[in-house]
Amino acid sequence: MAYRTVLVGTDGSASSFRAVTAAASLAAATGATLVLACAYLPMRESTRAAAADRLGELAYKVSGSTPADDALRAAREHAVAAGAPEVLLAAEQGEAVDVLVSLASRHGADLLVVGNRGLNSLAGRLLGSVPSGVTHRASCDVLIVHTTAGGR
Repeated sequence: MAYRTVLVGTDGSASSFRAVTAAASLAAATGATLVLACAYLPMRESTRAAAADRLGELAYKVSGSTPADDALRAAREHAVAAGAPEVLLAAEQGEAVDVLVSLASRHGADLLVVGNRGLNSLAGRLLGSVPSGVTHRASCDVLIVHTTAGGR
């Protein structure tokens, strides 16, 4: 099966960029469109106000979707370097699993790619992890890329 649209989740971490690179390489090999997705949650007003006080005119960098947008721009660099022919960016407010599954559906993704972070942690086993959540809820193929040493 040739994938036409590949969606990969990123949070701006080094491990998520390894998943982006794997997804971009796959997109390059199949000529697929790559959708880079990042979920974010709103910052509490008290936290935002404290950050604004400390950051002054740079406070916009920690509010709204700006951190997610920054993560997506960095991820795009990894995707382009890995040869992805077409890259789309999608930042959306919400929990990671909800956002990834929703974006995969809206973009008609054939494949959803995530890193394995959280699969072997105690919190992941008790609360559920993003990789586990998307495998149960996605209506497309899911590829879990080993991006952390603990997931092998």
